[in-house]
Amino acid sequence: MRKFLKTLRWFLVLALIGAGVFFFKILPEKVDREANVVLVHSPYKISDKAKKLHASLRVADLHADTLLWKRNPAKRQSRGQTDMPRFRDGGVAVQVFATVTFVPGGMNETANKMENDRLPLLMMAQAWPPRTWGSIFERAMYQSERLHKVERKSDGNFVIARTKSDLRDALKLRTLNQDILVGILATEGAHPLEGDLENLDKLYDAGFRMIGLQHFFDNKLGGSLHGVTKSGLTPFGKDVVRKIVDKNMMLDIAHSSIKTVEDVLAITDAPMVVSHTGILSACNHPKRNIPDRLMQKITQRGGLIGVGYWEMAVCDTTPDGVAKMLIHGANKFGVDNIALGSDFDGAVKTAFDTSELAVLTDALLRQGMSAADIRKVMGENQINYFLKHLPDE
Repeated sequence: MRKFLKTLRWFLVLALIGAGVFFFKILPEKVDREANVVLVHSPYKISDKAKKLHASLRVADLHADTLLWKRNPAKRQSRGQTDMPRFRDGGVAVQVFATVTFVPGGMNETANKMENDRLPLLMMAQAWPPRTWGSIFERAMYQSERLHKVERKSDGNFVIARTKSDLRDALKLRTLNQDILVGILATEGAHPLEGDLENLDKLYDAGFRMIGLQHFFDNKLGGSLHGVTKSGLTPFGKDVVRKIVDKNMMLDIAHSSIKTVEDVLAITDAPMVVSHTGILSACNHPKRNIPDRLMQKITQRGGLIGVGYWEMAVCDTTPDGVAKMLIHGANKFGVDNIALGSDFDGAVKTAFDTSELAVLTDALLRQGMSAADIRKVMGENQINYFLKHLPDE
């Protein structure tokens, strides 16, 4: 019996070790690989003209969810669609890092409630601190801390832009050091406020400069395009929008319901962004792309449309398909208002990762866009927007 109990004890120890390895090592990587897929493809052929042009660009992207996953962003990874080395391979100068903080159970494109949160299990598996398990606000703060840690350890090669001068100075240094990458912090929905307007000040102090209003569900600010009510801004939502504008933070209405977008347009003329989207007249997915009439109002006020790379946004996810959407947007709303909004690492399938962005430059050239306009949509529009709308100090 004693020998049996000893054997059983060792079996239980090994079983616990195996369960721990699966939960803390295998499971997070498995979820990441299955969520953030780069479709298998042969190496893209890029013309010498496109390579030369792309090497001269300052690429900027309005939305990536890099910070959600258990990867060191500073190290090259074998999974997902982004990391700092791959940003640099792709010529990225400025990247917006969004923070995902709540994922409802059974998430879909049509009707989601803010319930059955799926993130705590992933956070536990990824060894996030316990304070994040039950607090949406702390999840945003922790992701900010992760990005600031990358900045501290980068030897000056990664800078989080909090002000116009931060961005201007970093881009000036980048003319001498192409490894310099600038990050801007954003929220994927404003539910991290947890219904408390003062939390916006805390997010600002933590470095956040772009605030998305909704994600895949209705929240305390108002309706989501993928929510149940499809309602507009609540009184709290209106207060938040006004305070965002007063603090010189930037509004992102990606995922917001049509009524919410209309309400935002009615209470402020501040230029805003649709950070990751498609254009409905070119990709008829009304569960993901808002009507062109709203896009027109946004761009007329100096806002930006960030074109994504996944099927619900652009229908055709090939480089030629994404380029076609960018050109459609430029023709319809003006080339100065069109940008990149990849949604990389946002649980989407794409035909290329961030290291392969030269393939878009090549596709745009082949489809007839001028080099000057390519320079705009690939990054200069975004950079100019941030230089205008980041806080002065």
